[in-house]
Amino acid sequence: MGDQKYVIKSIVFPGVQNLPNFAADAQGYFSSRDLRVEMTFTANSEQQRERLANDEFDIAHSAIDNSFAMVDVARQDVVAFVGLDHGFNRLIVQPDIGSYEDLRGRILGVDAPDTAFALLAYDILQRKGVARGEYSVHAIGATRLRLEALTSRRIDFAMLNLPFALFALEAGLKAFDDDPLEAIGAYQSTAGFAKRDWTQCNRSALVRYIAGYVEGLRWSLNPANRARAADLLCQRMQIPLAVAEQCCQIILDPAAGFAKDAKLNLQGVAKALELRASFAGDGRERPAERYIDESFYRSALETL
Repeated sequence: MGDQKYVIKSIVFPGVQNLPNFAADAQGYFSSRDLRVEMTFTANSEQQRERLANDEFDIAHSAIDNSFAMVDVARQDVVAFVGLDHGFNRLIVQPDIGSYEDLRGRILGVDAPDTAFALLAYDILQRKGVARGEYSVHAIGATRLRLEALTSRRIDFAMLNLPFALFALEAGLKAFDDDPLEAIGAYQSTAGFAKRDWTQCNRSALVRYIAGYVEGLRWSLNPANRARAADLLCQRMQIPLAVAEQCCQIILDPAAGFAKDAKLNLQGVAKALELRASFAGDGRERPAERYIDESFYRSALETL
């Protein structure tokens, strides 16, 4: 291919979950595979799904439930091909809120009311005895926008991931102590997905993309690269180095951080489907095979 690079257009949410892409770009893992990855931040999941459906972008990375919504609601033939993490979410509340009981009558801010972390919040609140109709839900958009809505007191509580949960604490907001995933168990959050026809027509490029992505993740998880990984987050996300270092301590933890080689957690996929069936569907769970295709992932690992 020479100097001509195959361009892949990716649409993602801002956040630390982009570290494998940042690393793959910075370390030349995409370029060495004759790829150029152009990454764009989305304002919200609805925009992300629409722009992927309209072929403005080739792939997306976000909570896997967004790919489920594209299949079940928008009737788009979309498949997830790689995973990464369980979300690193914390329930962030206004300083005057002391318990789950205090959330009754309050406003929950979400990206979209029928996908992803909104469903996770509904489930956690229900487990804590706060029913779906006992609080209001306002669609705000991406995590950074939910943080802005919290600090301006337009909403009372929201699920925030990294680094935004850390910024919230610095701003004087509070986090409930319990980890949302302790209650529900395995949960697949970030995943890479694309329209099935694009994956079939661009199989070689997708396999090379996944290989570069996994190599970027491996580089990030190497303890010898911890300082450079934090610096990369600092530069690419324009956040303080101290915050980037805190994020790396969490996301690069061998036990609770990014999944090894970004493999989809099938138990976590099933849990995400269960939440969707309970809070945004008809109550009927669909098989995971309807939404994922790991053949590209397996082919990518064979090249590493």
